[in-house]
Amino acid sequence: MTDRNRLTVISALGVVQILAWGSSYYLPAVLAAPIAADTGWPLSWIVGALSVGLLTAGAVAPYVGRLIGETGGRPVLAAAAILIASGQLILGLSPNLPIFVLGWVVLGAGMAAGLYDAAFSTLGRLYGGSARSAITVLTLWGGFASTVCWPLSAYLVEQFGWRGTCFVYAAIQLLISLPLVLTILPRVPPELPTPTVGTSGTASSLLPAERRAFLLLSGIVIIGGAIGAIVGVHLLTLLQAQGIGLAAAVALGALVGPAQVGGRVIEMAGGGRHHPLWTMSAALGLIAIGLGLMALDVGPIGAAIVLYGAGNGVFSIAKGTLPLTQFGAQRYAALIGRLARPSLIAQALAPAMGAFLFDRAGASWTYGALMLLAMLNVLLGACLWLTRTR
Repeated sequence: MTDRNRLTVISALGVVQILAWGSSYYLPAVLAAPIAADTGWPLSWIVGALSVGLLTAGAVAPYVGRLIGETGGRPVLAAAAILIASGQLILGLSPNLPIFVLGWVVLGAGMAAGLYDAAFSTLGRLYGGSARSAITVLTLWGGFASTVCWPLSAYLVEQFGWRGTCFVYAAIQLLISLPLVLTILPRVPPELPTPTVGTSGTASSLLPAERRAFLLLSGIVIIGGAIGAIVGVHLLTLLQAQGIGLAAAVALGALVGPAQVGGRVIEMAGGGRHHPLWTMSAALGLIAIGLGLMALDVGPIGAAIVLYGAGNGVFSIAKGTLPLTQFGAQRYAALIGRLARPSLIAQALAPAMGAFLFDRAGASWTYGALMLLAMLNVLLGACLWLTRTR
């Protein structure tokens, strides 16, 4: 595949990623309040439906990874667009809360088949061991999902209401994302070399050293997913608990997105000259330093947030590229699916746990717990160096 074709594929997947994230994961941030105001449904259940979607995604993720490994990403990503569109239609038509939650179950299946893990697996299936740069570039596209879709969602709600917004997003999936997937991605993925060990991506196909590496990496993505979910949901509340006004808290929270993109740009500028373990170590270190500064209230809070955001941005790259290097392209898609399940479950449950800790113990203990989790991840990352196989 030529560089031009490769760029076309990555760009198409980038657009698909922006629209997939905006049509699912980032949707409640804008729509939750209008839905509650219009229907009278409890806001906690409206927002909690996202957790139902993430749990569904976690249940489906291993099967998605296995299917991409066997058939390539084209049929899976096409199914994702259809599932997300179907979920949006159910949301828009939902006459009651149970049907609304059912819509998020369908959206969850679409998220498993269409967000980062599926896209990374698709690139790994297409480009094998050379997919690292493609994964890095794709995360840059994905980093603009909230920047594009939050204002779009707000505009659509103002023009068409929340139900009309869901219908528009369903149309976007069917008229933009689905055609991009079907016309740009190759129908038949290239054959990968036969590996020296099993290709199923199951634990039994891994050598003992690889199994230890996989377990360590699983722990890292679980903790990383939990930290990201808690900070993403509760950062503004934590900042206000420190005496920062709402407007200032929003301005500080807005630093996370640009910092994530900035971290990814810096990593991409490295040109893949260093092992992904260095990328993972840098990501975990930046997250730990940022959260540590917040927990200890040392230095400007804005600087701490930028460090955290940069680390979180690089973490997205590391968790996509490290398994490719560590375990090889043949098992990559299946193993990404296995890694996604516990991470998605952690992301679904962590915000509620963070809210419980904040309500019972306050902001300082919540910050402290986040710092300890980040330090544990640094330790797991150090142990991962001992299992380096490639």
